[in-house]
Amino acid sequence: MKKAAAPTKCFVDPVCLMEVEPGLQELTFTYQMRTYYFCAEACRKSFESNPEKYLAQNPPQRKSWWGRYLDRLTKATDGKPMKCH
Repeated sequence: MKKAAAPTKCFVDPVCLMEVEPGLQELTFTYQMRTYYFCAEACRKSFESNPEKYLAQNPPQRKSWWGRYLDRLTKATDGKPMKCH
């Protein structure tokens, strides 16, 4: 009989809102005694330069073609976060 594997805890990248598995220590940033996980170095650098922008109650609207694509994808998945590659 196989033992059930413990589910891994996933975090949501505060910049691009993608789901991230906590594995890469270099893609983290600690702000106000809380550790945030990121899917890519660009997201980490963007958050590091202005954390309050991403922690605001109303996240900024995405205006680029990529943002519109992510909005449609989020709507299609019923708001569930996407998994990072």
